[in-house]
Amino acid sequence: MLFMLGKPVCCIAGRGIALPCLKRCSATDMGMSACRLFVVCSAGDRVSERWSAKTSNYGCVGRFKSSSTRRDAPYGARSNAVSERRTLPERLVHMAPTTLQPYLRLMRADKPIGTWLLMWPGAWSISLASQAGCLPDLKLLALFGAGAFLMRGAGCTINDMWDRNIDSKVERTKYRPLAADQLSMFDALVFTGGQLGLSTLILLQLNWYSIVLGASSVILVTLYPAMKRITYWPQLTLGLTINWGALLGWAAVHGSCDWSVVLPLYAASLCWTLIYDTIYAHQDKVDDALLGMKSTALKFGPRTKRFLSLFSTSMVGNLALCGLASGQCWPYYAAVVATGAHLANQIYTLNLNDPADCARKFVSNRQIGFIMFLGILSSGLVR
Repeated sequence: MLFMLGKPVCCIAGRGIALPCLKRCSATDMGMSACRLFVVCSAGDRVSERWSAKTSNYGCVGRFKSSSTRRDAPYGARSNAVSERRTLPERLVHMAPTTLQPYLRLMRADKPIGTWLLMWPGAWSISLASQAGCLPDLKLLALFGAGAFLMRGAGCTINDMWDRNIDSKVERTKYRPLAADQLSMFDALVFTGGQLGLSTLILLQLNWYSIVLGASSVILVTLYPAMKRITYWPQLTLGLTINWGALLGWAAVHGSCDWSVVLPLYAASLCWTLIYDTIYAHQDKVDDALLGMKSTALKFGPRTKRFLSLFSTSMVGNLALCGLASGQCWPYYAAVVATGAHLANQIYTLNLNDPADCARKFVSNRQIGFIMFLGILSSGLVR
């Protein structure tokens, strides 16, 4: 038991996190802006206290309420430490009609990173399935891109419907449209139906094998939001869900799956999700612990980098197996090496107690998707 300003705070055993009482302190009490949450971290036997509202140099995890707090983030929520500069998607959503903006933010149209992460495994698979010396089918890539945008939007909407009452209690998610009562549950339900309907129309453009395979992923999409209430491994369920395109892409080209190729690709993509979503979850580990939510960030705690290294090794190994099974040549393996180097740099430089750094590392995984896609494309053209 630790004490903070005379108030008890409880430690989570083995996690290096201390959770304080949720008393709201005034600026006169603290000599600073009113705070929402204070957290202290132990460093060996010495306990340090950090009472700074600055968003840089996180020696301890700290969340502070201020007028500059960002109202959302990549993949659904961004740390208040991320720059205030708006991205192009954010500006486009801001320029949309007022009545449409809540729906666009509900589907995270202003945060495209999730769409990229959903699309890349499918794009890899389509490119691997292409004939040697030929470019991948551009129509299929376009269909998968549109499908990724819609299914990611549907998944985010379903997730927010599950988490409406939780999001309203978390600083960085309380302005989401459902949590802020900008949309009703009925609005979200109808919107989900519309997104799934359009996704079905895209799926119907594929062969029957792909239609059945693609439709079977809806069960995982629906169940994923509940996993954080049940298991410390919700990221595993997310990985099984978001990387379905690794199976679907090959099937869309050939009408069946070559399991010697797509299973290693699926396994590599699953490990990739465990890496980037564990990093992402470290942004919310304090709020998750307070609210009783589970994640690999809380499961791994201070051992997180060891697990990330293990998943990275497995990802690189499975990508190599996939390349051997599909007859790839040197550009592919150069991309695999570059991917391994990118992951190693992420893990080595990652500050797990800095939400802003976790957000940056998470978004940087878009580059891995492009690196592998370029390697597969180049390999297919030269072999």
